[in-house]
Amino acid sequence: MNVKTSFLLPGLLLALLTACDGQKSSLGLSGSPDGGLFTLADVAQILSDLPLQPEHLAEVHDAVSASSGNGYDEEYLLSDLFNAPGAGVGDDGQPTKAGSYKTPLRDLFADYLTEKYGTKAGAADIERYLNALIESDMQIYWPYSEDWDGKRFPIVTFDPGYGAESNYGYEVRLDANGAHVVDSVFVTEEVARDRPVWVVNRNDDAAFTPLEFFAEESGTKAGKNSGKDSEDKEYILSIRDFKMLRNYDSWFGGASEFFVKCGAVDGFKASKDDDLKNYSPSLTDFMIVVKRNQVGRKVPFNAVLLTNFTEQMEKIAFMVVEDDGGTTTSWKCSAIVKYNSKQYGFELEIPYRDKDDVVWRGQLTRNFFKDLFGKEGGTLTGRFGDVEITFALE
Repeated sequence: MNVKTSFLLPGLLLALLTACDGQKSSLGLSGSPDGGLFTLADVAQILSDLPLQPEHLAEVHDAVSASSGNGYDEEYLLSDLFNAPGAGVGDDGQPTKAGSYKTPLRDLFADYLTEKYGTKAGAADIERYLNALIESDMQIYWPYSEDWDGKRFPIVTFDPGYGAESNYGYEVRLDANGAHVVDSVFVTEEVARDRPVWVVNRNDDAAFTPLEFFAEESGTKAGKNSGKDSEDKEYILSIRDFKMLRNYDSWFGGASEFFVKCGAVDGFKASKDDDLKNYSPSLTDFMIVVKRNQVGRKVPFNAVLLTNFTEQMEKIAFMVVEDDGGTTTSWKCSAIVKYNSKQYGFELEIPYRDKDDVVWRGQLTRNFFKDLFGKEGGTLTGRFGDVEITFALE
């Protein structure tokens, strides 16, 4: 799903027009180094100043739970916050609880800017700032959200960058009289494990397709082996589970997004040289999101790598990277097939980005899978850098 660019909602604009006196000036926010109107710290402070109520905590929890269920991290895009309250990444702007929030968070943002800056900024200025939030790649990340008790108010903080593991935050609570109270506190991942913490950070996975969607689109194509001789059998090669042995990034940045890439001449069954022109390599590429609380645990998947794996496919190219952005580059490699005791290489380029952590890259040989041929339901586990992957042939 791509982050959508949108414009200020008509209802919000009307409220601002009636509140502003027409004078135009800057809102006086610090602005981000990349030219944006807001920094992560700005948005964290605004969130902590909003008069949050239990329904707003429920809205954020609905959204991050929906994102997680769709195979993404526990995140709530600001673009969805304004355009589709409660929608998660992957919902395509269609929240499952649409219309269930009496006063969604987007209304609090509009009221906040109107009350704080309405006497010194015109409606056009405030509209520009609200649209800056909508069009930004910022989001609320809620680690360990599955442990929320449904009541406790959050600490609001932001990703300080540079791989930092601690930061200051704003502890939001209601006192005995129901008044909104904010205190400054020190925040670490241990704190986030113990109580709700909202981290304002930047989204880096909304545009990618996670494994859950990929598996639905690919489907399973079982039954290809029935009635065929051993040398003609076609197998489905899949990943059954995935274990991350360490977290790759600061906890402020969220989960680890792994891209699994497999290049091969899928379905290769040549019997003569002329058959070679009928084949070309294919690339399977999908994302697996592993949350921080899943480190060291086998996370079950059913990810199809190849739908027509044959014993003539001597080597397949295999790569696992943990996404960190940067400029697109590529790994030049070969997918190798064999027939009549001869090997033939098909060249291919597997894209990744130059800041990515390359977890593992190399070739998986037919011999690596030899113990699985002819066995139904068998699995094979191997370690690839700091991850363990279990494969299956069906």
